[in-house]
Amino acid sequence: MKITFEPSGVCCQQMNLELDDDNIITKAEFIGGCNGNLSGISKLIIGQNALEVADKLSGTTCGPKDTSCPDQLSKAIKKYVK
Repeated sequence: MKITFEPSGVCCQQMNLELDDDNIITKAEFIGGCNGNLSGISKLIIGQNALEVADKLSGTTCGPKDTSCPDQLSKAIKKYVK
């Protein structure tokens, strides 16, 4: 499954994910945002179960914001993966 998600309230402009039939993340790409942090997140989540990743990252905030790139990634996964 391919997921393209446009996050809101964060610097990242687009998130592209690919999952296999078992909901394992096989590819993660972030457009915009903090390159070092997001490339690190990509390396950490590849090979992981998408729903477990979503549960771990949900509610993460960035400074005074109510959301963050990890939180938005969680929302993307929860929107498309059942």
